[in-house]
Amino acid sequence: MHRLSLVVRLLLLLIAAVAFPAAAAPLQAQWEFRLLPGDAQGASHPGLQQWRTATVPGSVHTDLLAHDLIRDPYVGAAEADLQWIGLADWEYRARFDVDAATLAKPNAELRFDGLDTYAEVSLNGRPLLRADNAHRTWNARVEGQLRAKDNELLVVFRSPIRTLLPGVQAMPHKIAGNYPSPYGDEPKDAMVGNFARKPAYHFGWDWGPRYVTAGVWRGVDLQAWDAHRLTDLAVRTEALDAGQAKLAVQLQVEQGSAAGSAVVAVDVRDPEGRSVAQLQRSVLLKPGANTVEIPVELADPRRWWPVGHGAQDRYTVQARLDGGRSAELAREQRIGLRTVELRREEDDNGGQGFAFVINGVEVFAKGANVIPFDAFPARVDAARLRQVLTAARDANMNMLRNWGGGYYEDDAFFDIADELGLLVWQDFMFGGGMQPGYDPAFRASVVAEARDSVRRLRHHPSIVLWCGNNEEETAWKDWGHGRDLKAADPAFAARVWQGYVDLFGKGLRQVVGEEGLGVPYWSSSPSNDLDEKANDSTRGDKHYWQVWGNPALPVQAYLRETPRFMSEYGLQAWPSLATVDQIASRDEQGIDSPVIRAHQKFMAGDGNSRLLHYIALGYGTPKDFEDFVYLSQVMQADGIALAALHHRASRPYTMGSLYWQLNDVWPGASWSSVDYFGRWKALHFAARRFFAPVTLAALRDEGRTRVRLINDGSAADARWRLRVMDVEGKVLRRREVPVTLTAAGVTAVGDFADAELLAGADPKRTVAVFELLQDGKVSARQVVGFVEAKDQTLQRQALKAVLAIDGDHYRLRLQSAAYVRSAWIDFGALDVQVEDNLLDLLPGESRDIAVRGPVDLATLREALKVKTLNDR
Repeated sequence: MHRLSLVVRLLLLLIAAVAFPAAAAPLQAQWEFRLLPGDAQGASHPGLQQWRTATVPGSVHTDLLAHDLIRDPYVGAAEADLQWIGLADWEYRARFDVDAATLAKPNAELRFDGLDTYAEVSLNGRPLLRADNAHRTWNARVEGQLRAKDNELLVVFRSPIRTLLPGVQAMPHKIAGNYPSPYGDEPKDAMVGNFARKPAYHFGWDWGPRYVTAGVWRGVDLQAWDAHRLTDLAVRTEALDAGQAKLAVQLQVEQGSAAGSAVVAVDVRDPEGRSVAQLQRSVLLKPGANTVEIPVELADPRRWWPVGHGAQDRYTVQARLDGGRSAELAREQRIGLRTVELRREEDDNGGQGFAFVINGVEVFAKGANVIPFDAFPARVDAARLRQVLTAARDANMNMLRNWGGGYYEDDAFFDIADELGLLVWQDFMFGGGMQPGYDPAFRASVVAEARDSVRRLRHHPSIVLWCGNNEEETAWKDWGHGRDLKAADPAFAARVWQGYVDLFGKGLRQVVGEEGLGVPYWSSSPSNDLDEKANDSTRGDKHYWQVWGNPALPVQAYLRETPRFMSEYGLQAWPSLATVDQIASRDEQGIDSPVIRAHQKFMAGDGNSRLLHYIALGYGTPKDFEDFVYLSQVMQADGIALAALHHRASRPYTMGSLYWQLNDVWPGASWSSVDYFGRWKALHFAARRFFAPVTLAALRDEGRTRVRLINDGSAADARWRLRVMDVEGKVLRRREVPVTLTAAGVTAVGDFADAELLAGADPKRTVAVFELLQDGKVSARQVVGFVEAKDQTLQRQALKAVLAIDGDHYRLRLQSAAYVRSAWIDFGALDVQVEDNLLDLLPGESRDIAVRGPVDLATLREALKVKTLNDR
């Protein structure tokens, strides 16, 4: 029964939750901001108490920057000098007019989609609401309070630190937080971030800065209506297969103080815009909230599939009340028809699987974790989201995990994921440590936040899991958080844990069950959904940080850890010099220089020592900062490729590999594969290969290489080839064998001992080349060395690079005289796109790489650099 309760079938979900026409209009207002008069920060920052223009949505940091009142928070070592902003109280003011038609309606409401965070709102001198949760939508009725001219909306934002710190300091025993402030604005033993319903990363993380923001960070809308309005449209799937879809269109209608009636019309249109179902019904409405449900059946439905498994077809559902003559009487959703199941079958050894099943098909999840795209969310536009999500799709990813320490992304994120066929694992916004779930008011606020977010986002077919939090359960059970609090105050520890169970085991699970249209719920990552063990390789999902974290095992340890679903693992690297140049001048660039340390948040600035440790293990000591950046990227790409291929080669025991992390919040050192400016690191080019639908895994550990052929699609005929050669190209051994690739599975080729492959050859000068051939062409290759890269005997100046015009683009031809390892093509800051990068070339091999961009050939040639491990 327990297993069956977790097998949740779905669904129809939707793409852009936008109304037609808009259900509420953005408030047309002139916004201003200032430091709240009388604030203590005014003494050291004079002049900020006068009104200045503000941008909404936005934040106080970006408004200060727009007026040149602060330096760029991302350039140099600015962070320490800007912490005062999070200690201050700020005031925002909007002035606006209201047209006669709006004033004439008996009902009116202001909706605030994001107030960050402790806000006191008044309208025309009268208190309107008090907010304390940046993740919630706040609504306030304003009929009778609006006037035709010169309305004034005031929002006072209180410092989260000053608001919460006295209460936290007064606690006899504290709950565990995340990353203590290095700036003295709060004590290390009294961190306030876990008590605030505000993006946790604003208080600093090990990949981003500490900027405690305030402001109207999402839109403000004004809506007015007559007797009733349509407040929500959802579509639930009752049954779905290739032949038929049975749907329930569910409308939420708000009726005024007197009962009434309305005519409801529903129109469903196929992906080409043709009407495939039209229904109309008269309904009686009681005062207050009403639910109207209309069944719809579709023949031969076109289902939505994740990328690589089928098309991303979507339908449009339109609903109207009384003909939809005004904005509040009409809604429209784009939808994707699909079912989702989290399959957790017991195995013979006491383990339990963890696999996503879409439309009845098990999908191996290939992808990465997503963090916020900026410290200041309002700066993130749809173009940046599309750039990074498209990069994920182009690297053969099919799943992204939206990590819980940020914020619930805009609809644009999920619209793009729906379009691209990217599955989304969506955390609720808890990033780690522990939270005061023992407080009923806190739990109620989180449940309201969750209900807002699930209702807003449930229409997206990309969302296939709601997860309660990131790492709170494992922190309590495995990191000593629970043990330490139990030792200090057993009764309080019991209250804290019961509050955790009430919130993540019951409250959020209930919200997803009621509002999520059948999407599965998972209480924490990693976990076994509140089973005894939290971070288990045999059951549930796994976070693995013994490589990179403590005890900093070598990357080969990835091959000895086989989870059911790996939802976090990672290695750090610096972004390209072109990105570093945008935050630090060349004379500021040193492995341990102050500005570089300021952008290395791991180990509170000492993280480069960990990077040097991993670089030294495999590649030797960097010659200079440029070499350090290059080697960090090579190390990251090689290590994550090893882990990801191991996960894929372990299918079906393992059914997911999501590395940490896809993107960056600012320019600096991190675990990302795409940096803050959208530049691909070496890891992202490698991901396109190790996540390819058909590939080869040759995994060497402790003197043996196991070779597996990986295939996401249908069975296919191919050949695999082995060549053992020296670094100059002399072939010492060759073997080629026909093979049938297993459908949606793994084909074992063999396990090879070093002694068998080398047969007495010099391991420093010899490599084993494993290749997969389809239709006579090499579709995948791995070159296996027998010693670390630093110990290989590689020929210097073995690569020749020639640039030429080739039609509408440039062609970079790489020609190798000997084995070339980890060739990295770099054009500096030029705005060009390189077709492929981080390449190994065999002796005598030639590769043509397309280069595109608005740059002339002479400039390209001057900028071109190709770094290799050969020439270090």
